[in-house]
Amino acid sequence: MVEIVKLNDISSAANDALGNGYVLVTDSANPQGLMLRSFNMHGYEIKDSVLCVGRAGAGVNNIPVEECSEKGIVVFNTPGANANAVKELVICGLFLASRKITDAIKWTESLKGSEEISKQIEKGKKAFVGPEIKGKTLGVIGLGAIGALVANAAINLGMKVIGYDPYISIDAAWHLDNNVIKETDVSALFKVCDYITLHVPLTDSTRNLINAESIKNMKDGAAILNFARGELVDNSSIIEAVKSGKISRYVTDFAADELLGVENVICTPHLGASTPEAEENCAIMVAHQMTDFFANGNITNSVNLPSCKVARQGKRRITVFHRNIKNVINSITTIISEQGINIANLVSQAKGNYAYIIIDLDEDIDDLTVKRIQKLDGVIRLRIL
Repeated sequence: MVEIVKLNDISSAANDALGNGYVLVTDSANPQGLMLRSFNMHGYEIKDSVLCVGRAGAGVNNIPVEECSEKGIVVFNTPGANANAVKELVICGLFLASRKITDAIKWTESLKGSEEISKQIEKGKKAFVGPEIKGKTLGVIGLGAIGALVANAAINLGMKVIGYDPYISIDAAWHLDNNVIKETDVSALFKVCDYITLHVPLTDSTRNLINAESIKNMKDGAAILNFARGELVDNSSIIEAVKSGKISRYVTDFAADELLGVENVICTPHLGASTPEAEENCAIMVAHQMTDFFANGNITNSVNLPSCKVARQGKRRITVFHRNIKNVINSITTIISEQGINIANLVSQAKGNYAYIIIDLDEDIDDLTVKRIQKLDGVIRLRIL
């Protein structure tokens, strides 16, 4: 029985998706997998038995990916599984940024117990006037699964949409509405957009993407929406910009102490993927990815290794997680050939500093040969399936 420790509550749909031979547990002496949502793994002791980590969500900044790579642990995520849930919240954010709805709700609730509430409402509602989004310009930074859905929905709501993503995939481009204007200069997007929404991962290059300098380039009175990662925005800069009126509203799913209570800053408690549908989709997707890896060594949607998936051939399969250096493949195939074993199929893919090989053999491989491969320079982890 393969034991997978769940570090967060995971949708029960994961149990059915895992199937026979796999079990989700809260603790294990020798787990082969870890499954989580938002649990912070930095500082968490990862046991040597762990082969893979499955994140039921897209972002992996809560996972020590490099540490996992050095241990030969594959890290999976589930891009797109929660995309619709986040898209819907972003569209809600657009209305919250425009119509002063939250302020109006708070004011209306303050009237409880007052006399002639109807008259007070008619007199006071003009304080909450806000523009319609139809005909306005939305800038979408990042056109992946979520960004593309947001862009398409905004087009359907009558907005002009400008998209920026220098790394857009072919698949994402196919799913993008033809009316979305593609911009190659993010500064040009800043200058003309009434609303800007962020949908990029957190990296060294995107950290504090919204800062004092980038805000200077924005249209006066623009609103910013951040449902991607809190660290994409420099909070001190956005607070100053909101207070000065340069930015009309900042709506974010990532609350921070300094943001709470600031007028025209709206914080939600990381609700982006908090729908039963999204949690179920993520759980099923990550469960399927993990079981395919356990059973066949196939890799789909890994953040530290490339996709590497092939139907099994021959009698035995070897998978090798190794550093992306010269001669690893040649050294492995030479050792196998010296034993007179025929290679039925070989697939190799690299990603950054690491690479992965799937080798199908027509015969069994003995322990001595396995140990010779394991001792090769650059080999981090070898599995026999």
